[in-house]
Amino acid sequence: MRIEGKGLIDRDSRVGFRFDGRDYMGFKGDTLASALLANGVRLVGRSFKYHRPRGILTAGSEEPNALVEILEDGQQTPNTRATVQEIFDGLQAKSQNRWPSVRFDALAINDLAAPFLSAGFYYKTFMWPRAFWEKLYEPAIRRAAGLGSLSGRHDEAVYEKAFAFCDLLVIGSGPAGLMAALTAGRAGADVILADEDARMGGRLLAETGTVGGQHGPDWVEEVLGELRAMPNVRLMTRTTVTGVHDDGTYAALERVGLHVAPRPNLPRECFWRIVARQAVLASGALERPIAFPSNDRPGIMMAGAVRAYLNRWGVAPGKRVTLFANTDAARATARDLMAAGVKVAAIIDPRPDASTVEDCPVYAGAQVIDTAGRLGLSRITIAHRGSEFRIETDCLAMSGGWNPTVHLTCHKGGRPVWNEALAAFVPAPGAVAGLIPAGSANGAMSTAACLREGRDAALSALAALDRSAPDVPLPEAEDDTYGIAPLWHVPGKGGMWKRQWLDFANDVTVKDVKLAAQENYASVEHMKRYTTQGMAPDQGKNSNVAALAVLADATGRGIPETGTTTFRPPFAPVSVAAMGAGGRGKGFAPQRFLTSHEASLERGAPMIEAGMWYRPSYFPRPGEATWREACDREVAMVRHAVGICDVSTLGKIDIQGRDAARFLDFVYTNTFSTLPVGRVRYGLMLREDGHVMDDGTTARLGETHFLMTTTTAAAGQVMRHLDFVRQAYCAGWDVHCLSVTENWAQFAVAGPKARALLNSVLDAPVDPEAFPFMACGPVRVHGVDARLFRISFSGEEGYEIAVPARYGEALFRDLLARAETMGGGPYGMEALNVLRLEKGFITHAEIHGRVTAFDIGMERMISPKKDCIGKAAAQRPGLMGPEREQLVGLKPTLPDQMLTAGAHLFTPGEEVCRASDQGYVTSVGPSATLGHWIGLAFLKNGRARNGEMVRVVDHLRKIDILAEVCDPVFHDPEGRKLRA
Repeated sequence: MRIEGKGLIDRDSRVGFRFDGRDYMGFKGDTLASALLANGVRLVGRSFKYHRPRGILTAGSEEPNALVEILEDGQQTPNTRATVQEIFDGLQAKSQNRWPSVRFDALAINDLAAPFLSAGFYYKTFMWPRAFWEKLYEPAIRRAAGLGSLSGRHDEAVYEKAFAFCDLLVIGSGPAGLMAALTAGRAGADVILADEDARMGGRLLAETGTVGGQHGPDWVEEVLGELRAMPNVRLMTRTTVTGVHDDGTYAALERVGLHVAPRPNLPRECFWRIVARQAVLASGALERPIAFPSNDRPGIMMAGAVRAYLNRWGVAPGKRVTLFANTDAARATARDLMAAGVKVAAIIDPRPDASTVEDCPVYAGAQVIDTAGRLGLSRITIAHRGSEFRIETDCLAMSGGWNPTVHLTCHKGGRPVWNEALAAFVPAPGAVAGLIPAGSANGAMSTAACLREGRDAALSALAALDRSAPDVPLPEAEDDTYGIAPLWHVPGKGGMWKRQWLDFANDVTVKDVKLAAQENYASVEHMKRYTTQGMAPDQGKNSNVAALAVLADATGRGIPETGTTTFRPPFAPVSVAAMGAGGRGKGFAPQRFLTSHEASLERGAPMIEAGMWYRPSYFPRPGEATWREACDREVAMVRHAVGICDVSTLGKIDIQGRDAARFLDFVYTNTFSTLPVGRVRYGLMLREDGHVMDDGTTARLGETHFLMTTTTAAAGQVMRHLDFVRQAYCAGWDVHCLSVTENWAQFAVAGPKARALLNSVLDAPVDPEAFPFMACGPVRVHGVDARLFRISFSGEEGYEIAVPARYGEALFRDLLARAETMGGGPYGMEALNVLRLEKGFITHAEIHGRVTAFDIGMERMISPKKDCIGKAAAQRPGLMGPEREQLVGLKPTLPDQMLTAGAHLFTPGEEVCRASDQGYVTSVGPSATLGHWIGLAFLKNGRARNGEMVRVVDHLRKIDILAEVCDPVFHDPEGRKLRA
C-alpha cells in the first residue's frame, strides 16, 4: 500500500517489527499505524463493550480504536495508541480486548446481545436477585471490563521529572505555533516550543500546499533551522502539554525513550513542570466523524487522517477510496489521492448545493446510509435524490468538520463558546490568564489565517512581557474558505443492527444518547455518565460535539444551551510512573535510619517503618520464639530495672526570638509564656477547624529560646503549620522556627534504675531535688555537650538525653552495655506501645484528625485567658457534649481474651449495625504488668460509663467479646513513679 514518491519517511532505513505474532517491515519515521496500513493490516482491535472489529480511525493522539499493548522484556504497556507509537527494530505489539484472537473474538457474542446492553443497562439489569451481585454479576463484569492487560510485574523502567521556565510557551508546532515561536524568538524572548508529535510542522506535514512559495514541509524545516540556531529557543518534540495549572504552570509529558529499543538508564518518559509568563495555544483542531449506520468498520477513517497517511507516510489506506464529507476543505483529500494515482470511487457531499466539479463522480445532497464488511469495509450504500445504490470501496474517508482543540483553555474552569459559522466550540476570550489561543485552536481554518493568528498571538504575548516586537512578514499561503453545513448523524434502516456510532472508544450510539434524554438524563454531564460518552480513551476528542448535538435535538434545545462536558487534565494519558518519577520503592518512601540502627540490627531487632524512619520493633533474646515474649520481657525490664529506647525520630523544632513565647501561646492551647527557663511543659496543638493536630512537650532553654518536640508522624505537618501561622498571622513578629530533628540523637532512659544509669555516664550526677520531673538543662556526657530532659512516656522515672547526632551510636552502645549490667537493656516499639497504653498516653492512633480536645479529656487545656489557633472553632456546637465519642480505657472480662484495634463497640443485647455503633477501638496491647490485654477507645459519653460492659466486635478477625469500660490510665494513676 506504499505510494512511490510520497511521504516524509526514510525509505533507506528499513525497520522490522512484530504485531500479533507476525513479522512486518516498515521505514524509519513510520508510526505503528502507518506501518500496519502499509502492510495491508486494517483490523487492529476490538471495541470495548460489544467487541466489534475496529480499525485505525485517525492519525494522532485522539485515536479511539487502535489501542495496542507494547511488549518489552516481560513488561506490557497497555492502551498505547498505534497512531503515536513510532516503530523501531524489535518493537513487539499486540491487539487487545480480544480472545483468542483479533479475527475471532469469543466476546463478540456481546454484539448479538446488543438489544439488552443499551445505555445504563447495568443499572437496570443487575438489581435482582440481590444475592447474585456479589457472587455472579460483579465478578463477571470485572473479568470482562477494562482494556489491555498488565504483566503483573513491577515496572522497573526509568522515568524522570524536570522543571523549565520561559517567557513564552508555544503549544503546538503547526503554522500558527511556528509563526508564534519565530516572532517571539526573534524578539529575544525565552521560548519553549512543544509538540506531541515526533516531527514538528503539524498539518503542513500532511498537506501539499505551499507556504512562502515553498512546499509546506520545506518551509517548516527552514523555520525550525532558524529556531534551532537561536540560544533562547528550546524545541521539545514528543512532548504533550497535558494540563494548565495555577500561576502559569503547565504539565507536560515527554516521550523520551518510547521510540527506540529499551536501553539501560534511558528514561521512558519525563514529566515536565513548565512555568511560563505567557503562552500561545496552537494545538490545532480535531476532525470529527459523522454518525451514519455502521460507521465503525475497519477501513472507515477520518478524511484528514487518510490525507496524512498519504502525504506524510506515503501510504494509501485503500485501493478504492470514497469520500463522505460536509466541508469544502475535505475535498483536498480526494484531490491528493487522485494526484497520487489512487482510485477515488466517489465523493458523497450531503450539501445539496455542493460543487460537483471534480475528477471523479460527485453526489451532492447524498448521504451514506449503510456499510458492509465485517472485518473490513467492502462497500457502502448511499441515498441520493430518492434512490439508493451501492459503491464498492475498501476505504471511506469521512469528515463532519473540525473541532478546535479547546481542552487546555477549560482546565481552569472556563467554558468554550459556540461558533455558528464553524459549527464548533471555540475558546472563550481570556479563559486562562496569559494563555492566548491561535490558529485552528481558535477557529482559524486556513493556513494563511493560522500564520496570521500565530504572529498576532506572539505580538500580544510580547506586549504583555514588555518586549519590543520585531517585524516578521507573513509568508503567502492558501486562504480558502472553510465552507461547512452541519451534519451530525444520518438516520438508517435496520433498527438495532444498523447503529450510528458516536463514541467509538465506548461503543456509544445515537440511540444511547436519545435514550438518556428520554429517561430524563437531559443534563450533558448526566448524559455523559449514563452512556459513558466521552469517557475513558475518547475524552470527548472525537465524539463530544456530535453527541451534544444529538442531545440538543432530543431535548429541543440548541447546542449552546446544551453546553459541553467538563474538560479536565490530563489532555492525553500520563503514566503514574512518570508523574511520580523517582518515587518508586525507596524513592516513594525514603529510608531514614537512626544512629542506633546498626547496633539494633546486631541484636536481631526486626525493623518497622514509623514516619519513614526505621525503628526496632523488639529485641529478641535466645529462647524467645515470638514477639510477645520479647515484648513482655522488655515491659517488665522497664518497670523493674531500666530500659533504653532511641526516640530520635520525635520531631524537634528550635524556636527563637523575642516573640517566641508569645508565638507558642498562639499555636498551643495552653500557656507557654509563663514557663520558667529550664522547665518542660506538655502542650496541645489544634488545627484551625478546632480538631487536635498534635501533642508534645516544649522545653524553655533560654529566655527567648524554646525546643518543641512533636510526634514522629506529625513532624513535617507541624513544621508546615508553624511556618504558615508565622507568615499568615504573625507577620512582623520576631520569631524563627527551624527543624533540628536530624541534628540530635536522643535516647529515653526509663525505669527505677534510670537515674543510677545516667549518673554513670554524666560528668556531673543528677540530683532529683535539683532536677525534678519536667526539668531540662545542659549536661556533659564524657566531655560532650548534651541536653537532658526529665520526661517520661513510660510512667516510670524517665529521662531523655540528647547529643549531637555524630555521637549517637557511641552513646547508645555505651548506655546499653551499662544497662545490661543492671538487669536492663534496649526496648522497642512494641514495648513502648504497651508502656504508654498502661499510662493512657495518646499517639496519632487516637489524635487521628477528627477528635477534639474534649474527646480526649483535655478541654481544660484550652486556656480561657488567651486566644489560640482553633480555639473558637473548638467551641462550636457539636464538638463538645455527651453525644461525642470520648476517650476511655478497655479491659476484657476474661484475662485470655484479645482486643483488636479497629473493632467497634456496641451495647450488649443491641443489634450489631451502623445505627447502634457506640464507638471504636484505637490502640491495644498485651499488658505484662496487668496480666491481660488493654486498649484505648472512643465511646459515646464514655467518661460517664466507667464500669459498664460493652460488646467489642471485629468481624474481620472474628472477635466478639465483652469488655469493661475503665479509666484510660491503668498504671500508677497518681504518677508517683515518674515523679520519684
